[in-house]
Amino acid sequence: MYSLKFFISLAIFAFTIILVIKRPFKLGIGYSALIGAFATIFLGIAGLSQIIEVWNIVWNATFTFVAIIILSLIYDEVGFFEYSAIKIAELAHGSGIKLFIFMILLGSVVSAFFANDGAVLVLTPIVYSMLRRTGADEKTFLAFIMAIGFISDTASMPFTISNLVNIIMSSYFRIDFLRYMERMIIPDLISVAASLCVLLLVYRRNIPKALTANFASMETDVIKDRAIVRSAIPTLIALVVVYSITGLMDIPVAFIAVPAVALLLIVVSFRKTINTRKIIREAPWQIVLFSLGMYIIIVGMGNAGLILIISNLLQAIQGFPEPFSLLFSGYLFAFLASIMNNLPAVMLGNLSIQAGPNLHILAYANAIANDIGPKFTPIGSLATLLWIYTLDRKKGLKISYGYYMKVGFVLAFPVLTLSLLGLWIAYLI
Repeated sequence: MYSLKFFISLAIFAFTIILVIKRPFKLGIGYSALIGAFATIFLGIAGLSQIIEVWNIVWNATFTFVAIIILSLIYDEVGFFEYSAIKIAELAHGSGIKLFIFMILLGSVVSAFFANDGAVLVLTPIVYSMLRRTGADEKTFLAFIMAIGFISDTASMPFTISNLVNIIMSSYFRIDFLRYMERMIIPDLISVAASLCVLLLVYRRNIPKALTANFASMETDVIKDRAIVRSAIPTLIALVVVYSITGLMDIPVAFIAVPAVALLLIVVSFRKTINTRKIIREAPWQIVLFSLGMYIIIVGMGNAGLILIISNLLQAIQGFPEPFSLLFSGYLFAFLASIMNNLPAVMLGNLSIQAGPNLHILAYANAIANDIGPKFTPIGSLATLLWIYTLDRKKGLKISYGYYMKVGFVLAFPVLTLSLLGLWIAYLI
């Protein structure tokens, strides 16, 4: 029999998610989560002492994520991403299918190094602008835009920095950068390949044989600071190497990412080629408050009995033979992500599997499911909601929730299944 606190905690969570989605009075997502957290503490579902405990869990993830997004905004402003996209478009030599494939591959690389939100944030307007130059029709726009939105999430698993979900999971279970990458590189490669295949299968008829435009004439216009653009690849390589080394020393990723990005921001500000104040304003500071507030709400739901329910389900699933137990566990995590947003879902998953069997492989399955599972519904991730809203209001390209869910499930389910099987293979090797 469930207690009154259990239903109150669910009501608080549901109310918070509604605030996050609807944003009444343009309320920030962080403030929405803090309202829910305050209600959770005020009603005695979570204690004040747990605020410090929660902060110790989320600070590394949130500040690392903010730093990575600022990094992506810097390189976007100096023209790095648009220049890269133009070069890739030239390689396509006017072929629509080649351009579609190359843009998906570019999206997978950007997502890996600049996080899923960074990828969809910078690539969507670039792809939209390039397609306008080709005179593409609405169906072609839809195919390319959906592809960028999809690959930004499904390819966001190779590194801890590729998705806030990954950072939260690895921080919670103290998995260092190198060990995480070792386990997730195979699932990520499989996910990218599977994503490419399903996107081509679904949208092949929407892609014209030829998409021609004079992209070469755009090159000189897009680069605002050639020196900073040239620094992008060496900087990324250096950061990955340092993340790997310091991870072995149990140094939080934020201790590297934040100072490195701050230094780059200072250098760029002295060069006065881009507006650094705009970048700081556009950084996702609300994510810091959102992570803290939402985790307090999840802890409260756990105290009220939800974690026990999820843990019991996971233990029952472990009775199936492998790889089915892994697949069904992943489907459970993905379902939670699709109905409650992936950030609270990965937090709930972490707490639910902590005391269960197969802890390590389930931790990775939780990350994969919360990277890909949000594609089932528009509310699965905050980035998707913002992406759909921006396309409608600023680009005039409307993607209805009904269409998104219909296509999202068809695209995401096979990719999720194959990625989880990739994780199982990675553990067998």
